[in-house]
Amino acid sequence: MSGQLTPVEEKKTGFESTDLAYVEHASKGKDALDNPNLIEDARAATEAEHRLTLMQGLKRYPKAVMFSLIVSTCIIMTGFDCVLLGNFYGLPQFREKFGSRLPSGEYNISAKTQTAFSMAGKGGEILGLLANGYATERFGARITLITALASIIGFIFLQVFAQNVEMLIAASFLTGASWGVFETGTVTYAAELAPVALRSSLTAYVNLCWVIGQIIGSGTLRGVLGIESALAYKLPFALQWVWPVPIIIGILFAPESPWWQVRRGEVAKARHTVSRLFTGATPEEIDNTVAMMIHTNEFEKAVSAGTSYWDCFTGVDLRRTEIACVVWMIQNLCGSAFMGYSTFFLQQAGVPISASFDLSIGQYALGMCGTVSSWWLMSKIGRRTLYLGGLLVQTVLLVVIGGLGWVIPKHPEASYGVGALLLIYTAVYDATVGPVCYTLVSEIPATRLRAKTVVLSRIAYNIIGAVNGVIMPYFLNTDALNWGAKTGLFWSGACALCAVWTYFRCPEPKGRTYGELDVLFAQKVSARKFTSTAVDQFSGEHGVVAEKE
Repeated sequence: MSGQLTPVEEKKTGFESTDLAYVEHASKGKDALDNPNLIEDARAATEAEHRLTLMQGLKRYPKAVMFSLIVSTCIIMTGFDCVLLGNFYGLPQFREKFGSRLPSGEYNISAKTQTAFSMAGKGGEILGLLANGYATERFGARITLITALASIIGFIFLQVFAQNVEMLIAASFLTGASWGVFETGTVTYAAELAPVALRSSLTAYVNLCWVIGQIIGSGTLRGVLGIESALAYKLPFALQWVWPVPIIIGILFAPESPWWQVRRGEVAKARHTVSRLFTGATPEEIDNTVAMMIHTNEFEKAVSAGTSYWDCFTGVDLRRTEIACVVWMIQNLCGSAFMGYSTFFLQQAGVPISASFDLSIGQYALGMCGTVSSWWLMSKIGRRTLYLGGLLVQTVLLVVIGGLGWVIPKHPEASYGVGALLLIYTAVYDATVGPVCYTLVSEIPATRLRAKTVVLSRIAYNIIGAVNGVIMPYFLNTDALNWGAKTGLFWSGACALCAVWTYFRCPEPKGRTYGELDVLFAQKVSARKFTSTAVDQFSGEHGVVAEKE
């Protein structure tokens, strides 16, 4: 920020902003009693965070990066598992074991059984998500993640040795519970270990882990196609045992979140954690960093004292919950359910099944490249701009795809164009909406409600995902609507609405500390003005905000 701040009209948010009640509240906090210079120390840490560049962050916080990457590896395992079951439906050995015999002599997994598998996984996932919100706040991220990893070792045993459909459905439910813990615990841990300069890269890396897991899963399935025994499906399930033990060992050496330790009043432990993560830090820098965490925690207690799920829907936190939930819902509302059908349209154009399967692996590779590019793009143009730009480009691509739906009946070779455009769509999605979503949903919530807000966001995502799973076959099935590529027009409309919401409701958190975001939300600053608003959270006037000069 530059120039002299000119206060704008002050908003009342639970206490008078002009009587220094905020400073008194922060100074009298239990955690602040041993630091009479709390405000000055917190200000110094905030200024240091703003000065820190990406390369400096990598140099000064290498352990934070390393431990964040280790924890995020849980998502590689989740992405790997999610690819397996859906693709097993087309595997003859799997169909023979768990399917029913048709009059033709072939075996098939009924739609009812497929729905049962899907709903069991989603149900377990929601249970795991809700449990993670409570467990992480009570026991910390490390114990919660280690417990989920240890549990999934046994759940994989059920998958490998399932003797009937009922056992496999139970295994889907139980593994789903562990997925729910991984899906939210990883991104919140990354958000609380990283300084401002590294936040976008480490949180977006979670999206890359999804893609890596899907590539490994697809490659594994491609490799077992020639196996004629039950090993064709048991081996991929068993390969999941490769992941949990090494990750558990890594997490055992990882520190707990210092933000969580501050919330529990364990300031000495928080200082020790910061000293482990902050390479070469002086005692003064460590004290300043912890003071910033204490200051932010006290600020949030003054605005919204609770840490329950209900508190996510009250006061200023309601807006933050809405943003986090809708941002994650947009991943399923912008037409992403359509991009998995590129191989389907290429097969319509005459591409051999084996070649189209190989192409799906290439599609995931595009996703990896897109995610890596998002790290640079977010650092340059910000989250909001990249998210909105991605939605606008995707809208255009979906309109063109939908238009080709009228061409394909007369010119089947136009399916090549649909397949190619869906590959381009995948690259755009994984450079914008896909990874940026993880950064936004981890940055937007208050620190005291981050775990629970992210859980609610993921549940909202799963609800839309379940709806997509029902309507997509209806759109594409020849005995239903049979829209084919024309379905792109439906998703283009949904994507355009998502872009409109993003413009009016999604703010830009780039370069902001969590304390500064607290002020912007407490003062009810418009989403479109987050970038242009200067913040002084240490003014003693509940965070003075003003237009930047």
